[in-house]
Amino acid sequence: MERVTNETALPGRKQAMQVENKHFVTGNPIKGPFAAPLEVAIFGTGCFWGTEKGFWRLPGVYSTAVGYCAGFTENPTYNEVCSGKTGHNEVVHVVYDQSKISYTDLLRLFWESHDPTQANGQGNDRGTQYRSGIYYYSEDQKTLAEASMVAYGAALAASGKGEGNSICTEIVAGPEFFYAEDYHQQYLAKPGNRQYCSAMPTSQNMPPAAGWAPEALKATYSSVLTEDFWVKYGPKQGCTIAGPNAQIVFP
Repeated sequence: MERVTNETALPGRKQAMQVENKHFVTGNPIKGPFAAPLEVAIFGTGCFWGTEKGFWRLPGVYSTAVGYCAGFTENPTYNEVCSGKTGHNEVVHVVYDQSKISYTDLLRLFWESHDPTQANGQGNDRGTQYRSGIYYYSEDQKTLAEASMVAYGAALAASGKGEGNSICTEIVAGPEFFYAEDYHQQYLAKPGNRQYCSAMPTSQNMPPAAGWAPEALKATYSSVLTEDFWVKYGPKQGCTIAGPNAQIVFP
């Protein structure tokens, strides 16, 4: 599927999307600035509703928000992104407390919650706005993202899992994030929502970070969530949105 360019993308608008600055589940702000020990990470795994729920439930995540990035159109609308004429991806903006959860834990949820070998889509959701992507905001995040992709790719190849032959995930320097419309924020926790999930987890576990993280980063980014956590709460094949909306308390 051909991607639009800066010259062919929709023009967008100067006015930013107006959203309530309060997470529906955690009660924390979804818009920055955020001070240390809070950090920001962005991921795309297909439809952003289910992706967001997976991340907000993780212990140590402060807040999440859905939106668009890695395209060209300024302050796009949902309909514009769905047209494929903005170049943007549907993504989740994750604010996490690095003293309570590691970036390597976020990467594990990312890889296990979708099929990164599917190009431009998950399940029935097809289009460039549903592509697999990691958007980094530091050199450490970039290095860990790249190392994790190699490790997960090797695991998929060894098990023969995944729809495609290789990982299609893009790893891109942190682009500008545009908030989606207010009704999309924490959608799956709100009354009257449609419990929709198109993600296609492969059921392939992500190898422990101790085995793939670069030696210089292992101490700083050692996993906080244990194997017992992932056995009990990790994404399951078929649907990633099962379970209550509240954040997981573990152990």
